[in-house]
Amino acid sequence: MTVKPHVARAFAAMSPALWVAALCVLVVLVCAIGGDAVVPGSAEIQRLLVGDTAPSAEFWAGTDNLGRDVLARTVEGARTALIGPTVVAAGAFAIATILGLLAGYFGGWVDSVIMRGVDIILALPGPLIAIVVVGVTGGGYWTAVGVLVVLFVAPDTRIVRSAVLVQRSQPYIEAARIQNIPRWRILFVHILPNVMPIILSYAVLDFAFALVNLAGLSFLGLGVEPGTADWGRMIFENRNILFTNPTALLLPAAMIMVTAGSINMLGDRIREAVAK
Repeated sequence: MTVKPHVARAFAAMSPALWVAALCVLVVLVCAIGGDAVVPGSAEIQRLLVGDTAPSAEFWAGTDNLGRDVLARTVEGARTALIGPTVVAAGAFAIATILGLLAGYFGGWVDSVIMRGVDIILALPGPLIAIVVVGVTGGGYWTAVGVLVVLFVAPDTRIVRSAVLVQRSQPYIEAARIQNIPRWRILFVHILPNVMPIILSYAVLDFAFALVNLAGLSFLGLGVEPGTADWGRMIFENRNILFTNPTALLLPAAMIMVTAGSINMLGDRIREAVAK
């Protein structure tokens, strides 16, 4: 699939704010891949005699109540901050694409069955459902990821279905039917490439929403295991040392805001470029 010329031009003319957003995402990606190699020190070493301390020459972001390096843990937390949302966005993207293609192209009872299921999921209070399911099953990071995949499938399916309905009425689809081209080929060779840019733009936004939701569940104690270097969990664990070392709480909170905001900006830009 080739990139449309106007999409390429749109990204070539990105504003400075968007370039900053892209740089922020790149930095987080480097932290997630590099881990301990990015900053000196270990995220897991406990210095109980040191305890929580303010930022210093040795610990640039200070230490938490167990004497662990806050900066090292923030860098290490980038890994869980990216892996989970990536799985959520990819999983919801894959399932919603198939369901949306089937519902939009075939219509009739296929459309009715799929969309009624989507309506049921959309009628549920998403955050509350995630909290209940993860809490009842005993928590766990991957349980939370699975729940979010299911919740994100519903709105994504509606988006894909709408895009497919637009393409289904185009002359090239009618021409393909007249030539007796198999339905699966029409769906995946003719329609899918034309709706893929829209799907990808919303998948980027799914990533940002999943990042915030997973961090929120970890803050509530329903995500990662205690002690794991995770931004949401760090906010929860360091809330009692706000006045001793505010960086221990504010740094992971800022990382969540900056990363989610940057990805949202890039996703909006992709969507605007595709819509032109």
